[in-house]
Amino acid sequence: MQPLQSELRVIEAAEALAITLGENPNHTVAAAALDTQGRIHTAVNLYHFTGGPCAELVALATAAAVNAGPLVAMAAAGDRSRGLIPPCGRCRQVMLDLHPDILVAVPSEKGPQMRPIAKLLPDTYFFPDADAERVLRFNKRYYEAVADGTKTSSVRWDEPISTGPAIFYFEDDNRPSLRGKVLAVNNYWLDELTPERLRLHEGDTVDGYIRGLREHYPTMPDDARVDVVDFEVL
Repeated sequence: MQPLQSELRVIEAAEALAITLGENPNHTVAAAALDTQGRIHTAVNLYHFTGGPCAELVALATAAAVNAGPLVAMAAAGDRSRGLIPPCGRCRQVMLDLHPDILVAVPSEKGPQMRPIAKLLPDTYFFPDADAERVLRFNKRYYEAVADGTKTSSVRWDEPISTGPAIFYFEDDNRPSLRGKVLAVNNYWLDELTPERLRLHEGDTVDGYIRGLREHYPTMPDDARVDVVDFEVL
């Protein structure tokens, strides 16, 4: 998916820091991570023959040192004008376990793309004791409706959502994130959706809702299964 404005800031921060690394062989990669409050945390790797942490892992620790909470975006860039680079396998595993809802910037022929960390490490082992805090993402236009309780459900395709406490994060929005809870996740075929299951308001239609879903998920197939996510603000 194309980077949002806030995610472009993360990529730019990583690339700007990478430019400053010069010729030091001990520091060759810079990383930047975005938290749910809109703060960016930067770091560099520390190479050593005994084994040193990658820039992404140092960024995770830097964010944790200031109690940043769950992170929502990560980018890394190489020195000597290498530009944006994808994370190694170890970094992918750590991010999946500790920040399972993070999006990671990767290079492509179309420019930077954001990938859910789970997509970068499919069929992987999950560390059962990670106890990661979850994030539920929303378009910023839903802030008021979620905050005042008007909107209490959302439909998602191909996004791993679990029940329990979560931070409600509104993309590209300067307003504070909300604390909430995912109450239920019910899975349906597209043709099983009804006004009741979608919690539609008077005048809204199932066909109209599905058209909106397809705009948000352009690659969603006709035979997709989707999750109806019920939630509340705490």
